Amino acid sequence: MDAKIVLLPGDGIGPEIINQAERVIDTVATRFGHTLSCSRHLMGGIAIDETGSPLPEETIAACKAADAVLLGAVGGPKWDDPSARTRPEKGLLGIRKEMGLFANLRPIKAQSQLIDASPLKREIVEGVDIFFVRELTGGIYFGESGRKEIDGSEEAWNVMSYTTPEIERVVRIAAEAAKLRRGKVTSVDKANVLEVSRLWRQIAAKVMADEYPDLEYEVVLVDAMAMHLISRPRDFDVVVTGNLFGDILTDEGSMLPGSLGLLPSASLGSGGPGLYEPIHGSAPDIAGQGVANPLATILATAMMFRHSLGLDEEAQAIEAAVDAALDTGYRTPDIARGSSSIGTVEMADHVVTALEG
Repeated sequence: MDAKIVLLPGDGIGPEIINQAERVIDTVATRFGHTLSCSRHLMGGIAIDETGSPLPEETIAACKAADAVLLGAVGGPKWDDPSARTRPEKGLLGIRKEMGLFANLRPIKAQSQLIDASPLKREIVEGVDIFFVRELTGGIYFGESGRKEIDGSEEAWNVMSYTTPEIERVVRIAAEAAKLRRGKVTSVDKANVLEVSRLWRQIAAKVMADEYPDLEYEVVLVDAMAMHLISRPRDFDVVVTGNLFGDILTDEGSMLPGSLGLLPSASLGSGGPGLYEPIHGSAPDIAGQGVANPLATILATAMMFRHSLGLDEEAQAIEAAVDAALDTGYRTPDIARGSSSIGTVEMADHVVTALEG
């Protein structure tokens, strides 16, 4: 295969983990005989510093012309002023919109080698394998918002809204994923309070009944789901929900395996290039120290090979290499739980060595 991959290192630990992901890409290209060309572009805080925009037009054009996009992380204290004209996170929302990425896929799987790294008991975490599908371009993050002054005080608002087509397409993504897994879809909403969730529930139920009658389907309120993720996470297979609820629940779910540093994600649209990234942030507190966990980004690279490049064997090879690296017993600080640890580059070394065969 001859493919173009755009790398967006971003801020904080982003450049460090993207460097290791590029090593994995190069190793896959050599082992399997592909020509994979990578180019780097600005996004986030560094883009604000260098261009004044968190998402320069040059970056947008490069991403749209690529076969896939791999992102590190954006943001940090330097750009946290709430009164700033623009913030790094605006670039992240912008690239999702520009590329039409409406579905965020977040697998949350407990690695057998790291069960005891989880803050939860082994009997709760062991066997957890949840596939979250989060709607990504609608809801409260993209609704009308504003502020105004009333009688000397301020009022602020954000509007959550969804349309029938927005709900239908993301529910279908979840159902198709369930067909390849254990055949169960859980839709999460807040229909007892929110009108937008009542529409979500109505449309989701219709799609499932009309198009996927052979799949098991259930509905769970978001507050109950927050509890169930901690008390009985093994009961869930594919979980589909809106932008806000998905944002919160997937971060909660990330603690099941024990660290944000282990979990990848994919953002997909209607046939264009996908965007792949770890779900952790820019971790400015450890940036430049060489201790960031590169495994989530490497696993995001595996998702890129599978979903955008259609190379499942290569994806499986990367995932097997990560397992092999963990089997060595070496750990970065976030998953070491007080025992000795290694750094970003050395952890990636073990993955690359296993991948080389």
